[in-house]
Amino acid sequence: MSFDFSSLIWIAVLIMVLQPLLMGRWFAMQRMRLIRAVEQEHGSRVITMIHRQERRSLLGFAVARHIDLEDAQTIIAAIKETPRDMPIDLVLHTPGGLVLAAMQIARAVEAHPAKVTVYVPVYAMSGGTLIALAADEIVMGEFSVLGPIDPQIAGFPAASIAKVPKIKPIEQVFDLTLVLADVSEKALEQVKRGAVELLTPQME
Repeated sequence: MSFDFSSLIWIAVLIMVLQPLLMGRWFAMQRMRLIRAVEQEHGSRVITMIHRQERRSLLGFAVARHIDLEDAQTIIAAIKETPRDMPIDLVLHTPGGLVLAAMQIARAVEAHPAKVTVYVPVYAMSGGTLIALAADEIVMGEFSVLGPIDPQIAGFPAASIAKVPKIKPIEQVFDLTLVLADVSEKALEQVKRGAVELLTPQME
């Protein structure tokens, strides 16, 4: 049986399409096996929110993920399904994302009656930090980091946008920039108030 050049091209394309999917499936199976082992050892419910860049597209381009409303629905459902007297181990690895979604998850973490431990193996930035603050305990590695809680507006740091009207004459600032600056100020106040509310009960 012989193959022509076009057949080889189709085989190569098929491999490029299937390899990322198969690798993703393999990683998911390995992750689930480790989760079950930790749950048995700790007597807890393990919930993960891992946003790593995964090559899932046709040409293998990395697809970055962030905290979104779907994450909030999934994790809140997992927390609610956990018995009230069962501890939760929440593994966070995320660059952050939607403030509303992060705050919803943080509230659900705070509301769980049993102990909630957040594990940060590498980093939890912005919204990830907000979620971590709601836990009873945060466990980090030697080089793990929690990033500043810095909401993004139109892809830019809200703190930077909010400074524009303060460092530039108002008549030289575009109307859109002024609107974004106002939104940024409100977003910064929202996350600040949320962080304080999450921390206050634990500081009493």
